[in-house]
Order: sequence, then C-alpha cells, then structure tokens
Amino acid sequence: MVVPASTLKIEGPVKYYESKADSGNNFTRGFCPECGARLFGKSTGDPLAMVTAASLDDPSQFQPTLDFFTSSAQAWDHMNPKLTKFPKQPF
Repeated sequence: MVVPASTLKIEGPVKYYESKADSGNNFTRGFCPECGARLFGKSTGDPLAMVTAASLDDPSQFQPTLDFFTSSAQAWDHMNPKLTKFPKQPF
C-alpha cells in the first residue's frame, strides 16, 4: 500500500535497514524487532511510503488499484489482469 510518508505514524519499536534504491536514493525499510516482519519502506527522494498490507490488523479493508515492480514478479505470482501494471515504481 502506498501512502503519503508525512501521514505514516509509527508506534512502538522498529528496526531499520537502509540501502540504495534503483533511483540512487536511500531506501529505508522498517521491520518488527520481535519477529522480523517487514512493516514499511520509504525513500529519501519520494514523498510516499510503502506499507506492507499484510502487516495491518485487517488488510481486507483495502483493495489493490495497481501493480508495480512487475518486472521482478515471480512466474507463480498471478496478478489481477484488470489492474494497471508498472515494471518499476511509477511515482
């Protein structure tokens, strides 16, 4: 899920891992320090943050509207053909 980074509020401890994105910007991923599950990611060059939908208490209340990073999708990942596809991050 993509949200404006300025609206993302983090409560509780998070472990961070930072790496270089394809764009050359720094990309920071936040993980649960207890189980290691990925929670979110954000880039220094982007006003948006990516929240891992599966980390939400009830992800069923959100519906996908597009697919991105499809160039690295696995062959077994059967995406909804009705959604707009982007090979990389579109924003």
